[in-house]
Amino acid sequence: MTAIPYDEFSYLADNAADAGLFLDNEPRVARVSATLGDGRLISAIAWQLAPPELVLLHGGAQNAHTWDTTMLALQEPALCIDLPSHGHSGPPRKAAHDVVGNADDLAEVIAALAPAADTLVGMSLGGLTALAMLANHPLRFERLVLVDITPEPNPEAAKAIVDFVNGPANFASLDAMLERTMAFNPTRSESSLRRGILHNAVQLDDGSWVWRHRRGEFEAFAIDYHALWGLAETITIPVLLCRGMNSGSVITDELEAEFLRRMPNARVQRFENAGHSIQGDAPLALADAIRSFHAATR
Repeated sequence: MTAIPYDEFSYLADNAADAGLFLDNEPRVARVSATLGDGRLISAIAWQLAPPELVLLHGGAQNAHTWDTTMLALQEPALCIDLPSHGHSGPPRKAAHDVVGNADDLAEVIAALAPAADTLVGMSLGGLTALAMLANHPLRFERLVLVDITPEPNPEAAKAIVDFVNGPANFASLDAMLERTMAFNPTRSESSLRRGILHNAVQLDDGSWVWRHRRGEFEAFAIDYHALWGLAETITIPVLLCRGMNSGSVITDELEAEFLRRMPNARVQRFENAGHSIQGDAPLALADAIRSFHAATR
């Protein structure tokens, strides 16, 4: 058995090359962390090593590296956080955890690591966490970007994602893990998915591979969608809803219309060549959308 070496920031040049980005300087990036009041650790990636202006929250069963290409395009000081039980972060505060609990944890992290950030970006589960955090905590964010998520997702599309996440517990090889991931993401390049797996999986001593996120804790996650609609209605800052238009998106026309009805301070931008993970399918277009939204809401 040959162990595959892993250096989490060694792949950024490949991210840039795949996206057609030509960088003048090597990205300034580092792994950072915050310790919560109860001793649990939440990990994150700091970009540009300056006071963060953006905070980005990934989706369920992902990690902070999902934003790498978008961040390479933005070149802005930012904090990309690993949600509890994901990436390099520790467990949630209780086994049957929920979005509100995650939001409480991350509000504490943001106060410590990104107190002056003015833009919050959340994808899928990270977007639901962002809604709860803005509704329940006195944070200084001036705008919110939601990436392919409304307070209630299309249940059929969401089930397909959950079924993929709840697949095999381990894999005999990296190639076996990659094969299943490519079948679920047919529009993504093999190189990008392989990088994603290396960030999101761990090779065990016997050579097999398991996902880095804690499956049992993710399966126990509880979401009260009715309550999230109510929380969303209390948010008064400008909101940009980024909607993927390909298969895999969890937003329907009906959900988009309901979102705009309940959140009159929101606007929608559609991404024709992206599904649910817009940051993976169209990272440069997402970076442009975030940049333009920031400029328009100053």
